[in-house]
Amino acid sequence: MALTKIVVNCETGVTEEIELTAEEVAVVEAAQAQSVIDLAAREAAETAKATAKASAQAKLTALGLTEAEVAALLG
Repeated sequence: MALTKIVVNCETGVTEEIELTAEEVAVVEAAQAQSVIDLAAREAAETAKATAKASAQAKLTALGLTEAEVAALLG
């Protein structure tokens, strides 16, 4: 299946569906690849944040703070 784009001539109202060039396909594929990389980075950052929060909670609890106190400190 070839990738296409819609081109609308605003003066005439004519709509055309045109196949993308090799360069346009390369741009779309690069954008898709970057999107996958960005998503993985966001997920890794969220996981690291959650891990750090859990570690902080455990350390504060080990120091003798109650769950309510820990929650108040960590928000």
